[in-house]
Amino acid sequence: MTNAWFKPVGWLFRPIAWQGYLAVACAAIFCIQVFIAVDRHSHSVSDTLYGIFPYFVPTFLLLNWLASKRGA
Repeated sequence: MTNAWFKPVGWLFRPIAWQGYLAVACAAIFCIQVFIAVDRHSHSVSDTLYGIFPYFVPTFLLLNWLASKRGA
């Protein structure tokens, strides 16, 4: 028997165990660091958006995959 880390809520997943909260926190910390690093060298909002896109999308896809595998 495996413990569920996430609970499906519509199309999204909500963390219900400490492992789920840890995964979400790690993804958020990574995204914040990427945003700060990219925004430091950007000249406009579009530069920032183009710079963070290649990092944010795979991060959230990986988090969604993890939640779907470890969900209730």
